[in-house]
Amino acid sequence: MDRLCWTGILLGLAFTMTNVQSFAANGAVAWSLPWLAAWLLDPMVSLMLLAILRAEQVTARYGIRTSGWVRGAKWFTLAATYVMNTWEAYAAGAADMVVLHSVPPLVVFVAAEAVTDLREKLREAVRATVTNAGAVSPDTDSEQAPEPARDRPPKAKRRTSFDEYLRWAREAWNTDVTVTPAWIRDVTGCSRGLSSWLAASLSAEVSADDR
Repeated sequence: MDRLCWTGILLGLAFTMTNVQSFAANGAVAWSLPWLAAWLLDPMVSLMLLAILRAEQVTARYGIRTSGWVRGAKWFTLAATYVMNTWEAYAAGAADMVVLHSVPPLVVFVAAEAVTDLREKLREAVRATVTNAGAVSPDTDSEQAPEPARDRPPKAKRRTSFDEYLRWAREAWNTDVTVTPAWIRDVTGCSRGLSSWLAASLSAEVSADDR
């Protein structure tokens, strides 16, 4: 899902590049300094937008809310891309060109709003599946848990949630560690059945951060 969404966003931004360059060049002679400098405008805006979108994904993963400045910066860069991409079509009064050049920026806009929420909803679906599977799995409740690790929080009387196990594993992980179910069991004390799901979730997070 991540790869498809990001591919669509990148293709949409790439489509707008020539129109933004034409808007910025404003009829400058090809290969002149103003014409060449005009090619810098779209990448400047697009890179800022991509950085904001990626940061929103990471902060949302850990449940951290960003300030209004972040959302304002995202909407401003999207609006700037839309205006520069469609200005000439509006000025010429060509309705078909307005539609054509409106679609890519609007696709980028809705995808930018949806991608973070989609990722979180998919993670919630996986967690719900794991929780339900753990509730009916004899292995989850009957297996003898190993001794707690030195840095593990004290064991609570209530049932430990999937998110708590994942947080403990995330805190114990470092770049020298290979995430495996056995390592997950060693640092969290979870059951054998749950450790595979935890290892898959943590590996997905690590892979996403590496990208």
